Amino acid sequence: MTDDLTDFERNILENLDEHGWFCTSVFDPDGNEPSFCYSVGFSRTLGCSEFIMFGLHPELMHSMIWEIFRQIKDGRPVKDDALWSGLLEGYDCALRAVHSTNIVPDWFSSAIWFWSQVQQRSEPLSAMQIVWPGSTSGKFPWEADCSQDVRDAQIPLWLPNRGLH
Repeated sequence: MTDDLTDFERNILENLDEHGWFCTSVFDPDGNEPSFCYSVGFSRTLGCSEFIMFGLHPELMHSMIWEIFRQIKDGRPVKDDALWSGLLEGYDCALRAVHSTNIVPDWFSSAIWFWSQVQQRSEPLSAMQIVWPGSTSGKFPWEADCSQDVRDAQIPLWLPNRGLH
């Protein structure tokens, strides 16, 4: 299989071997869509869902997903609607299960490739979205009084059919 891989796919597999996971960062150069990062390999290394988050600087999102990886590796269970500390200084973040209609290449291209082609899994991939609160209100996007900027920066993949196309 390694002969058929792109350089990017080889890089994913090398990172998985070295670190246990890979972070894919995606950003719209025109700034029309929020940037996002997602994990590849949590499913293999930790036996859990992959993770995605939107709207913050890619380096910060990468470090937050790293912290999720560490906490799960240390035994923290992954549960929908759970609050997680230690990801964003001064704030708890929430985990929301990504709706199955949003496990699509728009959001999870490399994770889907790894799940179906490398791991050769036929059951659906699962994912969790890390959601951060507004710094002024401390409110999450689904709460009253959350700023529109916070809502706009985080595409609600926990709701059905939030694809780009």
